[in-house]
Amino acid sequence: MATAVHPAAALPATAAPAPPRPPPVRAALGHVPQLHASLIKSGELTASPKSFHSLLEAAARGASPAQLAYAVRLFRLGPRPPLSVPCYNVLMRAFLCAGHLEDALLLFVEMLDAGSIWPDQHTVASALKSCSRMRTLDAGRGVQAYAVKRGLMVDRFVLSSLIHMYASCGDVATAQLLFDAVEEKGVVLWNAIIAGYFRNGDWKEVVELFKAMLEVGAPFDEVTLVSVATACGRTCDSKLGKLVGGYVEEKGMLGYRNLVTALVDMYAKCGELGKARTLFDGMQSRDVVAWSAMISGYTQADRCQEALALFSEMQVAEVEPNDVTMVSVLSACAVLGALETGKWVHSYIRKKSLPLTIVLGTALVDFYAKCGCIDSAVEAFESMPVKNSWTWTALIKGMASNGRGREALELFSSMCKAGIKPTDVTFIGVLMACSHNYLVEEGRQHFDSMTQDYGIQPRIEHYGCVVDLLGRAGLIDEAYQFIRAMPIEPNTVIWRALLSSCAVQKNVEVGEEALQQIIQLDPSHSGDYILLSNIYASVGRWKDAAMIRRQMKDRGIQKVPGCSLIELDGVVYEFFAEDSEHPHLREIYEKVEEMIDKIKVAGYVPNTADARLDVDECEKEVSVSHHSEKLAIAFGLMKLRHGATIRLSKNLRVCTDCHSATKLISKVYDREIVVRDRNRFHHFKDGSCSCNDYW
Repeated sequence: MATAVHPAAALPATAAPAPPRPPPVRAALGHVPQLHASLIKSGELTASPKSFHSLLEAAARGASPAQLAYAVRLFRLGPRPPLSVPCYNVLMRAFLCAGHLEDALLLFVEMLDAGSIWPDQHTVASALKSCSRMRTLDAGRGVQAYAVKRGLMVDRFVLSSLIHMYASCGDVATAQLLFDAVEEKGVVLWNAIIAGYFRNGDWKEVVELFKAMLEVGAPFDEVTLVSVATACGRTCDSKLGKLVGGYVEEKGMLGYRNLVTALVDMYAKCGELGKARTLFDGMQSRDVVAWSAMISGYTQADRCQEALALFSEMQVAEVEPNDVTMVSVLSACAVLGALETGKWVHSYIRKKSLPLTIVLGTALVDFYAKCGCIDSAVEAFESMPVKNSWTWTALIKGMASNGRGREALELFSSMCKAGIKPTDVTFIGVLMACSHNYLVEEGRQHFDSMTQDYGIQPRIEHYGCVVDLLGRAGLIDEAYQFIRAMPIEPNTVIWRALLSSCAVQKNVEVGEEALQQIIQLDPSHSGDYILLSNIYASVGRWKDAAMIRRQMKDRGIQKVPGCSLIELDGVVYEFFAEDSEHPHLREIYEKVEEMIDKIKVAGYVPNTADARLDVDECEKEVSVSHHSEKLAIAFGLMKLRHGATIRLSKNLRVCTDCHSATKLISKVYDREIVVRDRNRFHHFKDGSCSCNDYW
């Protein structure tokens, strides 16, 4: 058991813990058969029960199936008279360590059936651990009844195992009652109740229990701190998490790998990625859990390129990823549009026969959908043995954003027929499908159905989808009245949806009103000013467009630069509008000129309304030709094999000029081009786009 330390103030400054435990000393397992033969030859095996017990313990100490099988044969074929309680305890512990939980519990039942071998406190504790891990509450109650009958409830290990069993089986109330009934609570009992709440995901209660420990001066150890650090990460309690981290460093506890891993996870989830990485880099040995925690931290912080870079380091270190690692990597690939890396992950999952859990399978569906490979997303969806509402939702949203709105609505219907209850997020996908595919009446019906049929109260995101649906359909006035009638205060999401629709419909009056509302809530977002500026430019009001840009300059508002990402051979390349730093710059701009010349022959006329306003008229055509997606497409044409699909993602909405140009590029170069912008996917092929010029 870990050495306990006693807190004093916020976190104690005294009673430093013992140094990290060395790995357990293992017997020379390869010599067990020789030892066995020697004991038989000397006659000690039958004459000395203690010798047999030591032999059994040495055999059971191994972790491999072969070693465990040898221990079982010893146990079953060993000398008589009947085996002792300590021998049963040895084999029960071995079964527990090997994960054979039912076998461990059956040994307990076997002892009871024998009628002459009475389980002791160690047997009962092991049996309760089996019940805890299998979550078999009825069996656990049966073990408890035996413990009460034999007077074993006074033993702290029995009591702690019982508390943990009840909590792990979901009966936290009984676990808490048992815990509260104990007057003198040691570290074992505190860890038991904390572990129970931990296993049920009640992170706030874990934090509160630790605070209660500090208040009463209860002892804690590194096992306690692992649970608390993890809970701080889940609740984003950075204040307590930093106290725990500081204590661990001060007391020289950085040798405990599980504890440091929990701290890495906690710092990452609290946004302290620099601190998390420092701890991670300082670890002498890193298991898959540590690597997964750091990769997950980068992914959750939207630093996806760093997540994939660290995953590459993990492969170099020859640490095999698990399903948790794969979920984080797939999420990073989905954000970056890193299709080839994600495909490698999928092939690895198949090669290693990793179980396609709901979480992993849903991540796979989401990845393919966000890379524009909706058919592959459907295949991944259909291959999953079990799906939940999040899985269905991921595919519905994927179909909606890829211009397959009708199929998204059909899938939603199938989901309901399958008895899967939709969530509020599901309805965001459904309304997106209606909005992106001009399905106004269907959108109205589904919005009403949320409350009437499913009792789901619309959130601000749902109202935003309806505003977008009405506005993009040209019903600007109805969208405006819908906002005014909302039962909740409209925020920037709502007004931006209206402003975007005004940009599509070239509605200056309502666009001006929408921007005024946005400025009152968030005056520093550059995209809002640029949208109204573009509306002015689209109707020839150049002076007003320039005035908006001057307002931005006077207020110190910087325009977010357009950025496009493209993956080639597993490497993600980044391009900015009018890029001047790319290593292949000269060749790329030459390819852009060739591209523009060819599509002009096919009818392309540059839309200079999408150019920067701070350049001369003669330079505006050059300005629009150097938008980031055009540079990325040119790079793709240079580097990809002939006929290969070009895939890229962009941080902003595709402008009108780039949309028109990309349609013609797809036709002239006979390429399918898939672009993911801020709002949706555009699948360009043979001069047409999947959005039907409605985005």
